Amino acid sequence: MLLSKPVVAIVGRPNVGKSTLFNKLIGERLSIVDDTPGVTRDRIYGECEWGTRKFSIVDTGGIEPDSGDVILSQMRVQAQLAIDAADVIVLVTDIRTGVVATDSDIAAMLLKSGRPVILCVNKCDMIGSPPPEFYEFYNLGLGDPVPVSSVHGHGTGDLLDRIVEHLPAEESDESDGELIKVAIIGKPNVGKSSLVNKISGEERCIVSDIAGTTRDAIDTMIENKYGRFTLIDTAGLRRKSKVDDTIERYSVIRAQMPIERADVCVIMIDASVGFTDQDSKVAGLAHEAGKGCVIAVNKWDAIEKDDRTMIEYRKKLEDDFSFMSYAPMIFISAKTGQRLDRLFDLIKHVANSNSMRIATGMLNDVLAQAVARVQPPTDKGRRLKIFYMTQATVKPPTFVCFVNSAQLFHFSYQRYLENRIRETFGLEGTPIRFIVRERGDK
Repeated sequence: MLLSKPVVAIVGRPNVGKSTLFNKLIGERLSIVDDTPGVTRDRIYGECEWGTRKFSIVDTGGIEPDSGDVILSQMRVQAQLAIDAADVIVLVTDIRTGVVATDSDIAAMLLKSGRPVILCVNKCDMIGSPPPEFYEFYNLGLGDPVPVSSVHGHGTGDLLDRIVEHLPAEESDESDGELIKVAIIGKPNVGKSSLVNKISGEERCIVSDIAGTTRDAIDTMIENKYGRFTLIDTAGLRRKSKVDDTIERYSVIRAQMPIERADVCVIMIDASVGFTDQDSKVAGLAHEAGKGCVIAVNKWDAIEKDDRTMIEYRKKLEDDFSFMSYAPMIFISAKTGQRLDRLFDLIKHVANSNSMRIATGMLNDVLAQAVARVQPPTDKGRRLKIFYMTQATVKPPTFVCFVNSAQLFHFSYQRYLENRIRETFGLEGTPIRFIVRERGDK
């Protein structure tokens, strides 16, 4: 995993306000905040800038050192991985509860890490001198605590000053090549986290058979022979009837945010279940957002196959995904790594298609050939005239057509022109948009 910026890990026991502090420091609501302990389960990355320094901040699940719970124990592993990768660690405590045994256990664990540790005493909401109970936190042996109110922002400047003091010296930026952001999307339990873990070669996301384990979108940065990629593992989209608590409802909204951030969306389907309405909804979000799309059919290793299984399965999915027939399809196994190399090849190709810019001259040559082959439609003796076409934007490729009558420019003829443009320029995996402008007949 590649992270060019220094890494600051925010750790602590559950419900001391780590996610609220994280959101305050990065200036956006990236981590889910709720009064329920254990809401943040995975490591969440955000970017922060203070003075002349830029660094990554990692929000972690609350550490329960002695818990035997499956999810809590994996949260502890995630927090430990964040600590191991961090340059600076911020231990968050709660002045309202004072020092508890878990705080002391975590402090002892952090002291063994050998990394700089900054003690943050959260929920000091009153302005002025800290209350007497603040001085109890010196007993943790981590030096001078920093009083902070993550809700109001008091003390965050002092905390950031301390963080910057302990950051390693700046290195020259060696980033080369374009970074492609890839959102792994799909309904719960199709193997999104398993795919990210297999690709990155580490237990990057919590994986369990409990549907909905991933509640946040997490970034994993990798580099391979195909280029540099940021993989965004997302919470699965559930049916609305299933979304009955506030955390899950917020996760549905949050599952849509990574789609907006991404260049390419990998839509994962469970081969053992087949196509469902949820898959259509997830794909529709990516299509409407104008993102490059790849349909990845996961768990292909678990399917009993003969020489026609893939052909028949592909034909069925082509019918199901008829609204996005441009999206290439690949059959993979996140468990065994089957065809993951081919997946990256497709992602790179789709990203190039989504950001392709076509010269106006070439575009109008294709238009002239298409009009000569199939005449534009007529209505009541009046024929559609397309004067010229130009590309307005990329991501997705958007073309402006200047015509004599927008009403005559039927959807079927737009689809015909779209197909001609796709064939000529190889625009696979990306939606295409048309903007129709009327011009006088003069």
